[in-house]
Amino acid sequence: MQMLKKLSNRCWYQTPVSETDRPILGVVIGDNRSLMIDAGNSEAHASYFLDELKENGILIPSIVVLTHWHWDHIFGLSALNMLSVASIQTKAEMEKLVSYEWTDAALEERVESGVEIEFCANAIKEEFGSNRNISISLPDLTFEQRLELDLGGVSCLLQHVGGDHSPDSIVVYIKEEKILFLGDSIYADIYSNKRNYTTKHTIQLLDLIDQFDAEIYVLSHWKPISKDEYQQEAILLRTVAALTEQLDGSIEDIKEAYQLHINRDLNEEELETIEYFVNGFGKK
Repeated sequence: MQMLKKLSNRCWYQTPVSETDRPILGVVIGDNRSLMIDAGNSEAHASYFLDELKENGILIPSIVVLTHWHWDHIFGLSALNMLSVASIQTKAEMEKLVSYEWTDAALEERVESGVEIEFCANAIKEEFGSNRNISISLPDLTFEQRLELDLGGVSCLLQHVGGDHSPDSIVVYIKEEKILFLGDSIYADIYSNKRNYTTKHTIQLLDLIDQFDAEIYVLSHWKPISKDEYQQEAILLRTVAALTEQLDGSIEDIKEAYQLHINRDLNEEELETIEYFVNGFGKK
């Protein structure tokens, strides 16, 4: 069951749902206006979030920002009567979806052709059931690299960071609260034949994230984590990226070297991360 949780006096978030791929939705509460972070994966998701805000006496947002173009972060936009903001890249990707049909047959055809992936097609079916009257609303306002929003007493910096998961990804930094919404930016590319990380894009992404003085990091399909927890994730990614380059993408050599580095057996997350970097090795 989804729950609305408080991160700080200025910031709340709604927990994700893995079965239907509902990501975390957030709200930043200013003195003059509030900002919603991501629009949800359906009108039902977006409406449920707003209802939860009302029940908790939280100012209903007048602005919503989209962290990237993937369906689970944008399909709720058509239910939101507020100014919508996204990067130029995100709007360009969303425009490609406007003419799509969302029937079983259409989804399966796009999966077969490689445009869609089975994971997302199944989650859409689970979230919407047989009633798929999906309307793609496009963002009202776009920006290229960064945009700062003054909500009154608190400000949010929207910064394009890219990454393998979705090159249009942005993060949302709440400066006064030292909270950084990462969206899906540090996740792997899931739209290729094999899930993957590339060393170049991963290091570029991590370097950009390091510019923010954050104490709490919010990952859209997991939970808010501390600075120490984030650093452990970043160290894993940086270390495996370096080993992938040094050892020419050899999975067994990378496993052996990383095991020597940490002086213990590898866990499931480490093995998966190594596999993803090997999958992306040499990819342009």
